[in-house]
Amino acid sequence: MNPASEAMPVSIFETMSLAAAEHHAVNLGQGFPDFGWPEPLLAEAARLTREASNQYPPSRGLPALREAVCQFYNQRQGLTFNPSEIVVTSGATEAIAATLFACLDTGDEAVIVAPAYDAYAPLIRRAGGRVAEVALRPPDWRLAREALEAAVTARTRVLVLNNPHNPTGRVLGAEELAAVVAMARAHDLLILADEVWEEVLPPGARFTSLAALAPERVIKVGSAGKIFSLTGWKIGWLAAPQAIADVIARAHQYLTFATPPNLQAAVAVGLGHPEWLAPPREGFARARKRLAAGLEAAGYVLLPSEGTYFQCVDLGASGIALSDMAFAELAVREGGVAVIPLSPFYEGEAERGLVRLCFAKRDATIDAGVAAMARARELAKRVVPAKAGTLGD
Repeated sequence: MNPASEAMPVSIFETMSLAAAEHHAVNLGQGFPDFGWPEPLLAEAARLTREASNQYPPSRGLPALREAVCQFYNQRQGLTFNPSEIVVTSGATEAIAATLFACLDTGDEAVIVAPAYDAYAPLIRRAGGRVAEVALRPPDWRLAREALEAAVTARTRVLVLNNPHNPTGRVLGAEELAAVVAMARAHDLLILADEVWEEVLPPGARFTSLAALAPERVIKVGSAGKIFSLTGWKIGWLAAPQAIADVIARAHQYLTFATPPNLQAAVAVGLGHPEWLAPPREGFARARKRLAAGLEAAGYVLLPSEGTYFQCVDLGASGIALSDMAFAELAVREGGVAVIPLSPFYEGEAERGLVRLCFAKRDATIDAGVAAMARARELAKRVVPAKAGTLGD
């Protein structure tokens, strides 16, 4: 008996991180920072681990964290939630999975916006659903209501939208958000708003949540890992109208059931200190400028980056004829740097000339990565595309 492996392909993040380790390459691929976390938050987590309970917490999350999430969103985004509308999960991806499992029946359809986080499509299919894709195109990556309308059928139940958008780094504008809401209301769709990058913005930038525009139909997903640069903690949550949150909570109890209580308690403390977020924002902005300047000096052409901690590179405009997958293979094996190709983020016709780099790194990591990217460009310019390999073959 063979498991259905084709429905669950190996993630490009796993592939590139393993390749980075194998070839001792600088990892500018997978999106984890190596700075930016508040030290007092670590101290609080350590204290709680020794002094507080380490047993099962309530499945829906510690009351203290659910209340802290409500207060945080009220202060930062003007949103009004009750703790009964919050479900704490083991990372944002689990919140997404629980939502899809709760909201889709066999044969239902979900619309995703590509390039899309590569967990969406497999989770939709595991929920029994079918995937419809709306493809964004560079360089502006704009989302049009006409494209959304064309993807909707009588079986569509959910629209999955990531904003700020990974991997492009775009932040959707007011007109685009209004189009999403209008389309969802016209077709009575739920909106799964993956907003984990809501605090990873340039200093002074403000974020508008879809939950502010259509609170009756939005499931808002957030991530302490992204907010506090502690991705390994895997503390996520969702906020939704209570009737919807109740159903998703039942799906959650059969996935991870609960999330480490003392990390939850520490995050509750951290959310009460929004002043801790300014230094990482400033640090990430400096890191982006450092990476961008280094890449441009090495001959690379960059696309705009408005949010997240990702920077996309246009290979063709940079004088490189290789596909994104071929360049990523060459870069990690011979150049000494891991990047993420964008083509795996598409279901249909993919963009094959772009790669994504993470700039949430210390200066030394960025400088080493830039030097490796300079080597990779020189190597890539000498390679005949037809002879290039394919990562993962």
